[in-house]
Amino acid sequence: MEVVRQCEGRFEIHVGQPLTHEGGTHVFLATRAHEDLVLKIGLNETDVTREVYALNGFSGHGAIDVIDFDGALSALLLQRARPGHPLSTITDDRRATEIFGSVVQRLHPTLVTGDHESLQEHCAAIGRYQQTLTPAGPLPRSWLHRAVEYLNSLVSSTDHPVLLHGDLHHANILRHQDEWVCIDPKGIIGDLHFEVIQYLLNHPNRQGDADIVLARRMAMVTERLGLDAQRIARWGVVKGVLDACWALDDGTDWHQGIDTAERFGRWLTLSGHSSW
Repeated sequence: MEVVRQCEGRFEIHVGQPLTHEGGTHVFLATRAHEDLVLKIGLNETDVTREVYALNGFSGHGAIDVIDFDGALSALLLQRARPGHPLSTITDDRRATEIFGSVVQRLHPTLVTGDHESLQEHCAAIGRYQQTLTPAGPLPRSWLHRAVEYLNSLVSSTDHPVLLHGDLHHANILRHQDEWVCIDPKGIIGDLHFEVIQYLLNHPNRQGDADIVLARRMAMVTERLGLDAQRIARWGVVKGVLDACWALDDGTDWHQGIDTAERFGRWLTLSGHSSW
């Protein structure tokens, strides 16, 4: 790969074995002057810049460090986590959720500004789908309308937006020495309640069925972080419909996104917070 050779010259590194290849992004082990690093390439220049801003914004608060970057090469040179085990290796779901809560607490001490996408912009696919809506769907109109109503209400009532990771789940939290740190942030400005959604959705059947696991995790994160469970659940509905819209854009199965919306909808109904 020509860009790898260019990165070796630009960063004065030796690129080793690949770690992951997902969505056009390649991650490699790298070394420089006997220091173990990670090279990430394949993002577009805007996404590289946002990831750098986000990691720098979180610096000292539980994120991996940026060593160097080159927007023209769409390349990031990053600190390597040691031993680098993901949070998914903690199979006790209660313990994993406690760790997740501690990571969120460390990441969000203050508002950080920069070149970040707003949460409303992040959810733009819902608006695009709504503009092209036809009687045939395919998304259920009731969930679409519910998501739009929740999104508008949640955005307008967010008094203290913060810098969000935007994709904080088990695989993006790694063990580094005696602490847990995050990798791969999206860098979004918005409501802190949105930050917990992706964790709630990953490994949904650990130590219980999906509804039981969601309820347990919701109780734990709201207590640990002092968040409003109703806002989290409403963001969950929005996220489910957003995932369905993204799936339609990609030509993949949209049903899982609606399943997510329905799961958070059930939580709202059982907790007495649903007006639908």
